[in-house]
Amino acid sequence: MLEVIFLIVLGLIWIIFAVIQDLKKREIANWLNFSLILFALIFRFFYSLFNNQGYSFFYQGVLGFGVFFIIGNLLYYGRVFAGGDAKLIMALGAVIPFSESLFANLNLVMIFFAFFLVAGAFYGIIYSLVLGIKNYGNFKKEFSKKFKKNKKFFYMALVLSLILVVASIFISTLVFLAILIIISPYIYFSAKAIDESCMIKKINTKNLTEGDWLYKDVKIGKKLIKAKWDGLSKEEIILLRKKKKDILIRQGIPFSPVFLISYLALIYMLINQKVYLF
Repeated sequence: MLEVIFLIVLGLIWIIFAVIQDLKKREIANWLNFSLILFALIFRFFYSLFNNQGYSFFYQGVLGFGVFFIIGNLLYYGRVFAGGDAKLIMALGAVIPFSESLFANLNLVMIFFAFFLVAGAFYGIIYSLVLGIKNYGNFKKEFSKKFKKNKKFFYMALVLSLILVVASIFISTLVFLAILIIISPYIYFSAKAIDESCMIKKINTKNLTEGDWLYKDVKIGKKLIKAKWDGLSKEEIILLRKKKKDILIRQGIPFSPVFLISYLALIYMLINQKVYLF
């Protein structure tokens, strides 16, 4: 059981450092994620080596890392996660399989991701609301602009929802679908307005870091630096510093607190024996 406690504490310490770094710098350094992978797997290997009960504990960590590696890449290339978040979830794959039982570890993984999805949804909504309130003037202006440009979507949603309300006389549950449809364009274009009005920041090129997202393409001489999902490379940053004093970048929502919330929820379930390791 001590080996499980060690992994739990190891993961918790690294996630806390990741959250602090993410909130301060809007990035999670590679060394932080990679060191967690190394420490977790090295610990598992030496524990298995000297425990004389086989290498199952080590293999479960390797398997967990492999599964989370695939998930992290899917989320990254699906443009759900930034690079630091994707690497952090890969690192947790080496930690979270606390058991030597494959089925127990599958249960742990599913519970973690269930917490992650719920916490991520609430966190994203609350964070966006706070940003919108703090920057209400800019948000209102941007939302009005998007409303005027996309009126047809709002009208289509209104007509469809009215049809469903009438149909709910026969099938009562359709009223919930009608509510969802009528609010969907407001949610979508509110999110877009928050992105445009609250997440764009002008910074001095001296403060650029690798992976920062350009707001839009920048042309320097004959070279075009594209606003891509991978963010800026070191070479592109050097070029921008030579030719530009300030630049517009797009900031993402720091998502690392969701990792911490989900991980703490999983630990709570383990402590209160709501989920078992054997």
